[in-house]
Amino acid sequence: MLQKSMKKPVELLAPAGDLERLEAALNFGADAVYLAGQEFGMRTASSNFHYDELTEAVKRSHQCGVSVYVTCNTLPRNEELERLPEFLQHLQQIGADAVIVADLGVLQFAKQHAPKLDVHISTQAGIVNYASANAFYELGATRVVLARELTLEEIAGIRAKIPQDLEIEAFVHGAMCMSFSGRCLLSAYLNGRDANRGDCSQPCRWEYSLVEKKRPGEYMDIHEDANGTYILNSRDMCMIEHIPELICAGISSLKIEGRAKSAYYVAVTTNAYRSAIDEYLEYPNKPVSPWIVEELNKISHREYSTGFYFGQEPGQVYSNGGYVRDYEVVAICEDYQDGMLTISQRNRFFQGDTLDVLEAGSRPYTIVVSEMFDQEGQQISSAPHATMLVKIPCGRPVAKGAVLRKQRTS
Repeated sequence: MLQKSMKKPVELLAPAGDLERLEAALNFGADAVYLAGQEFGMRTASSNFHYDELTEAVKRSHQCGVSVYVTCNTLPRNEELERLPEFLQHLQQIGADAVIVADLGVLQFAKQHAPKLDVHISTQAGIVNYASANAFYELGATRVVLARELTLEEIAGIRAKIPQDLEIEAFVHGAMCMSFSGRCLLSAYLNGRDANRGDCSQPCRWEYSLVEKKRPGEYMDIHEDANGTYILNSRDMCMIEHIPELICAGISSLKIEGRAKSAYYVAVTTNAYRSAIDEYLEYPNKPVSPWIVEELNKISHREYSTGFYFGQEPGQVYSNGGYVRDYEVVAICEDYQDGMLTISQRNRFFQGDTLDVLEAGSRPYTIVVSEMFDQEGQQISSAPHATMLVKIPCGRPVAKGAVLRKQRTS
């Protein structure tokens, strides 16, 4: 396990759905990452990690001084429990820092088969009061991930009545679920995909209309909208402008949702919250810089809200079930030498385009593609092929791994 040299005021916890997303989290400033093996995690939509990849993930993270928490937060059935001890023992052997659990039986297995692993209690456990947090502490938990339905005032009340060494983790950014702490059966009922076993098909994002039994094919709007309604489609959470309040409430770890999201999403959200936290710690009386807030509009997202933190409910997006996508990634920086930038294409771009460059820990800046060359040095006017290497003149150095993106025109 990682031995931390100092206690930070607050931890930034980023999602890692696979090795590419892990690298994004490490490169853009995460203090810790959470990820899953091929079983027992709540996100089957992401690639997740095989045994050897878990070993590599822990090794790579610890080299960067980053902790690794492995999700084991599904509600396993009897036949799955037979495979659980070996998995937990493997996590302990490779030096994972903690396992995240929601089930009391899994908690007991973790203490029995991997006693050196810290245990974090998942938001799936629905912890909303200090008595529940203290009960899990008595059972050996070192951290509780609180239910998303709590206000900052309620969280502060929990913090005041639990042991100081019991950490509090809370979500600060990402998708919200209409069901309490993600305990939903809608997906299981509609198409047999159980959300409580990590296989949610997100039917809450579908468009619904009302149909009367004797009038098949006649769809009646439930909300005043010509396209129907998305009555279950919750807004995304965004707390980037409220870092001081989160820390003041006693939250130990600020968690970004999104193990099924792209590496670009991980890079942007991690960089934004890293910058906001660091800025607050250096200038506690200064509002967060506008560019940091704007960064979170450059990823795919639904309309933002502050969740339940300030008492009001997050609300729904009635107009559509999709995302706001104003920017797209066009390339990743591979090298910079002698005024020439080498990039690997991700989406088509053209000579004359203005590209937005995101480097870890710094404010984004733009460059103009004045000229483009392929690997053979031949001048080209566009980059149409996936992962093709392109060289463009650039008057300033660009860090390897930097993300180049372009604003959509429509």
